[in-house]
Amino acid sequence: MSDTRRILVIQGHPDPAGGHLCHLLARAYAGGAVGAGHDVRTVDVAALDFPLLRSAADWKTGTLPPPLKPAQDDIAWAQHLLIVFPLWLGDMPALLKGFLEQVARPGFAFKADADNPFAAKALGGRSARIVATMGMPALLYRAYFRAHSIKSLERNILGFVGIAPVHETLIGLVDRLDAAGVARWQAKLRGLGAQAR
Repeated sequence: MSDTRRILVIQGHPDPAGGHLCHLLARAYAGGAVGAGHDVRTVDVAALDFPLLRSAADWKTGTLPPPLKPAQDDIAWAQHLLIVFPLWLGDMPALLKGFLEQVARPGFAFKADADNPFAAKALGGRSARIVATMGMPALLYRAYFRAHSIKSLERNILGFVGIAPVHETLIGLVDRLDAAGVARWQAKLRGLGAQAR
């Protein structure tokens, strides 16, 4: 078995202008992965134009918006996903949630005709890492808030479609990070990318 992996970086920051810590971290991870010989693709959710789902019927039987087909193909191609986003109001930004709702449709993310929902997972064999930035201390988010939105993403979205294991990197007090602190996190993400972890 080859040590080279196919990695999809999902940039979940909703600001299309870029230039945020999430963008720096995603580029560092991708750079480390490419430098180690891994194949890397990137999806920038903020650059995609798609509607939000408004009914269960649309999710079950509607068509995937055409701008999201390449992203869905990239997910199918990948062996490992990196999902990067800032914590907004205690959760992932709405645009990223809307993206995941759209791409994780029956027939792609899980088998629509399976009798047992636990046997319906169609994206098994993939792993993931979640990188979330936040203004509060990461320890507070873990201990007091029990990292509820991260756990929900792991369990109710990624785990539901078979993606496991899922690792997490939580970066707190981002407003207080100086240039040296940013560089340390970039180095850490570069190392994780090189390891495809």
